[in-house]
Amino acid sequence: MIGLVLAAGAGRRLRPYTDTLPKALVPVGPEGAEESLTVLDLTLGNFAEVGLTEVAIIVGYRKEAVYERKAALERKYGLKLTLIDNDKAEEWNNAYSLWCGRDALKDGVILANGDTVHPVSVEKTLLAARGDGKRIILALDTVKSLADEEMKVVVDPEKGVRRITKLMDPAEATGEYIGVTLIEGDAAEELADALRATFERDPQLYYEDGYQELVDRGFKVDVAPIGDVSWVEIDNHDDLARGRVIACQY
Repeated sequence: MIGLVLAAGAGRRLRPYTDTLPKALVPVGPEGAEESLTVLDLTLGNFAEVGLTEVAIIVGYRKEAVYERKAALERKYGLKLTLIDNDKAEEWNNAYSLWCGRDALKDGVILANGDTVHPVSVEKTLLAARGDGKRIILALDTVKSLADEEMKVVVDPEKGVRRITKLMDPAEATGEYIGVTLIEGDAAEELADALRATFERDPQLYYEDGYQELVDRGFKVDVAPIGDVSWVEIDNHDDLARGRVIACQY
């Protein structure tokens, strides 16, 4: 199993940082600190801590910044990094971005969004949930109060995920998908096909819409509740401020 990071996004709501950096390289360490940690640093550190030795990173917007740091990140975290170019990162949404990593999926991956600050307990929870025929396991926050923007999930105890979408009454949801998934290698082909169908239907759809496509085809997608842990998806400057607070805790 390897790590996989979606780091192709522009994150325009985080300007001026993202004038020159992809979202995953926005600093989340103390403000103004030199060589500040980034979301990518935190994710790679988590992967290394759970024993992964290889990570694929899907890059697109300002990808040269990731290429420039590749060797230093490999040394720092003891990981072998492979960068995968997304040629439509500024045009299409992330269903296509994850599809660009379809070959990496065959190794089995822990997938992490490049804008999610979270503790290593999330990866540990996913790894502990493996087995019993589970092929895709979503990290699910069942504690947080939900609003309109969150990626909400409805789960049936027997059938697994039934719905995953932002477009849902929060009161209907079991919890929020936090942007981290364990994907077994034997799910790679079916997931890649569902992602292709998703972005061919609409290039602006999310990879989570690809998960919904799988569910609609009869594929069981499981979840693993992460418990009461602090995490944040960094979309704007308010999120970034929270991310800095959370990053200091880990």
